[in-house]
Amino acid sequence: MASQFENEDSEQNGELSDQTPQWYILKCQVNREDRVKRELDRRIQLANLGDVIEEVYVPVERVKEFGKNGKQREVKRKLYPGYILVKMILNNDTWFLMRETNGVGDFAGTSGKPMPAREEDVKRLLSFRGEQEAVKTRVEIPYVVDDHVKIKEGPFKDTEGEVAAVDAVAGMVTVNVKMFGKDTPVQLEYWQVEKANGEN
Repeated sequence: MASQFENEDSEQNGELSDQTPQWYILKCQVNREDRVKRELDRRIQLANLGDVIEEVYVPVERVKEFGKNGKQREVKRKLYPGYILVKMILNNDTWFLMRETNGVGDFAGTSGKPMPAREEDVKRLLSFRGEQEAVKTRVEIPYVVDDHVKIKEGPFKDTEGEVAAVDAVAGMVTVNVKMFGKDTPVQLEYWQVEKANGEN
């Protein structure tokens, strides 16, 4: 099977001949990216291929979420489910290790010999590396402007109104409620409101 990936310079010896480490995008089973990465790292170490397979990377982002009780938690979300980046020198050994690892599919965007990922794609994917390490995160808020909500806590408890603004950085929503016949903006933490029909 390896012969179908031979290039013109390696037809006589039957080997892939790339010499410079490059990024490749590898398909894998969705929701198994971390498991596949761990297995690849383990097999790379066992096969002593760390000098030719430099890195296995799963692009993720940190998202700050609020629970129903208002407590914050940080979760990691896969930016591209089903894909892993691998920086390596492509040769017979590395290609065999990739294709024989459980959960690994094909290289993305290619047929035949795997081709390195486009530079612009790699830059975009690697741009999230700093965000992975940063403390600052964004907040996932399940409301948008004009949503009809009901306030659950505070002096306006059980009052219904329309979402006027969403602040994903602070985790706040502004709700317009009727006071003295006029719309009055009330700023709340987003967990303090719920959909007016009772669904969170």
